[in-house]
Amino acid sequence: MNLTKYFHDFKSKRILIVGDAIIDTYLWGEIHRMSPEAPVPVVDVAVNQNDSRLGGAANVALNLKELGAESILCTVIGNDNRGIIFEQLMQEQGLSLEGMLISNGRKTTTKTRVIANNKHQLRIDEEDTYPIKVENQFYNLIEKLTHNIDAIILQDYNKGVLTEPIIEKIISLANSRNIPTIVDPKKQNFLSYKECTLFKPNLKEINEGLNTNPDINNFSEIEETTSKLRKILSAKAILLTLSNKGVFLNTRNGSKIKESTTSNVIDVSGAGDTVVSVAAMCLACNIDFEELAILSNIAGGIVCEKVGVVPITNKELLDRAKKLLDV
Repeated sequence: MNLTKYFHDFKSKRILIVGDAIIDTYLWGEIHRMSPEAPVPVVDVAVNQNDSRLGGAANVALNLKELGAESILCTVIGNDNRGIIFEQLMQEQGLSLEGMLISNGRKTTTKTRVIANNKHQLRIDEEDTYPIKVENQFYNLIEKLTHNIDAIILQDYNKGVLTEPIIEKIISLANSRNIPTIVDPKKQNFLSYKECTLFKPNLKEINEGLNTNPDINNFSEIEETTSKLRKILSAKAILLTLSNKGVFLNTRNGSKIKESTTSNVIDVSGAGDTVVSVAAMCLACNIDFEELAILSNIAGGIVCEKVGVVPITNKELLDRAKKLLDV
């Protein structure tokens, strides 16, 4: 594996991310007592112990930027105060706003996580999940942005941005222009991503999407399930993430499992975003599926060692890959 060349090539790529943008807000505090009003802990939030970060498809865009690529996020946000905050966060991170479409009356999805005593205690979601009402405008914007793009990520959180017609049009457009597509799915549109290049579900998503329940420790069952999914979607490959077990790759040439590279799992939030980001970079660089799975798995392991949704850098991934692969 020519890591030096791969990571150098990353920096010349342009990746388009289409999907649901989220603001991840964190409240940090300590628990010292239980509430007298209900059997729940009271979290004392210290002064200035809260922050907002880019999440969802925006976190993928940030991951790609940190890996050295030019990332363009195409999404729909609301004309609310959170939408203003979202655009500010994008600008603070040096990310382009050219793919932003504002929809009047729509909430900008915000997830607030309460972290206390080094544990994730609670999450509060504020969002609209109905399909976007600006579908035609949105596709026209996507089509405009696909010129000189090396790969497209469809990042679905079932918040209404990726509708079935939008999905079909994007994949058809990408295939007509020989642009590889990678999908990070959720349950609602699970089987709508036909003819994509790489499909990256986790075990929960594949179970819900196919109404199945393979044993995570049974190679044959996992292989049978991923093969079935690959054929239904007519995808070139399935990259199934298995949390602390690693990733499972299924292609027309067979299946392989890549075991997790970390035993120090602290927080899995954002790990899927990082895996899909690295996989997209590999597709853009024409790296084969097996090496793609290896690098994506290493990247996911790094994120699981951190608290919260945070990106990893090009150097961080390169250093870990060199260490683990002894190259």
